[in-house]
Amino acid sequence: MWSIVYSFLGFVRASYAINERLHTFFLFNPSLGESRDDNLFDAMNGLEFIKAKQRGWAKRKKLELTGGTIPDRGEKNYLRNLPDNLFEGLSGENMRCYNSGDGNETRDSKTRLAKMKALHSSSAIVVNLFQYWQGKDICPILNACNVWGRSCKPGQLLENVGSPSFHVVDVPHVPVDGTIRFEEHFEISEDKSRFPRTPNIDVFIRVGLPDIAIESKFAEPYRGGKHEGLKQKYIEELSFWKGLPNLYELAREISPDDKKFRYLDAAQLIKHVLGLKRSFDKYNSNLGAGRHIKRGFHLLYLWYDVVGEDGFAHRREIEQFAEIARKDNVKFSHVTYQEVIMKLSKEFYEGNESYIDYLTDRYL
Repeated sequence: MWSIVYSFLGFVRASYAINERLHTFFLFNPSLGESRDDNLFDAMNGLEFIKAKQRGWAKRKKLELTGGTIPDRGEKNYLRNLPDNLFEGLSGENMRCYNSGDGNETRDSKTRLAKMKALHSSSAIVVNLFQYWQGKDICPILNACNVWGRSCKPGQLLENVGSPSFHVVDVPHVPVDGTIRFEEHFEISEDKSRFPRTPNIDVFIRVGLPDIAIESKFAEPYRGGKHEGLKQKYIEELSFWKGLPNLYELAREISPDDKKFRYLDAAQLIKHVLGLKRSFDKYNSNLGAGRHIKRGFHLLYLWYDVVGEDGFAHRREIEQFAEIARKDNVKFSHVTYQEVIMKLSKEFYEGNESYIDYLTDRYL
C-alpha cells in the first residue's frame, strides 16, 4: 500500500491541492481504522513509521539491532557495524569529511554509538543515495533530483526550456568538475568571535550554473521537538541581508524563537543561504577581465515524506519557505527521497540494478 501512496504523492508530483486531499484521505479514511482516534496514522506518527520501516528492512537482512547507548541500552534502532548500514562502505575521503565535522557521525563516543549507525540516520541515507555517483556520470542523479536535464552534461547550458527553440549550448570558462562532496562548509562571517561555527551542507555538487547544495532530512522533522530560532546577532548584521529582504523579514519573525514552523528548520536553511551567498558573491567579485560567467548556487531540500498529518504539514511548511526564497530570487527547490528513488528506478535502472534495488527495498 505504501508504494502506491508514494507513487501518488511523489513520482507523479501531484499538485499541492491533490496532495492535501490524498494525505487527508489516508489519514481519515474509515477503512484504515474504526475511528480517527484508533486508526493507523494516529498510532504511528512520522518518526515511528520511519523507524518501523527501517527495523523491517534490518530484519529482512538478518541484521542484529542494538541500543544507541553503550552498552546496548535504549531503543534498538542501531547497527553495531557502520558498513552494515550503508550500500557501500565509506570511502577514505568521505570518512575524512565526516570525521572532520562536529556531529560524531562516524565515531562512537564513550557513551553513544556513532550517529550514522542508526537505521534512521540522515547521514546514512544521504551517503547511500549519493556516494555511489562519485566518479560516475552525475547527470542521472541530478536529473532524478529535478535540478538538471536528463542528457545535459556539466559545462553546458539549457536555453529556452519549454519552447520550440529549446537547445543546449556550450559554456566556456566555467570551473566544473562534477565533484560530489559531503559536509562542505560555507562560512557566514570571518568574525569568529561572534560566529564561531560554520554551517555545513550535507552534499555539495560542483557543476556550475549553478552548483548544487543539498540539505538532507530523514527522521529529524518528525521528532516533535521545537526548532531553535535564529539568534539576534544574525539579525543585527545588516550586511548579511543585502538582496534578501523577504528572508530578512522571516529571520526577524523566527528570532530568537521559531514559533512559525514545527517541522521545517527554517533557521538552518537561512544560515545555508547566507553562507552560500557570501561564498559565491566573494568568488564572483574576484573574477578578472575576460569572458567569464558568474557562478551561482541552487539549494535543494531533500526530505523523506510520510503519509498523514506529519507529511502534509511538513510539505506545507516547505512550500511556505520556498515562496519566500523565490521572492528574493534564491534558487531553492525541494524533492522527496521517494521521488528521487522512483525516478532512478524508472529511467536509470539499467546498469545500476543493485544500487537501485537496495534503495527501493530499504526506503520505498
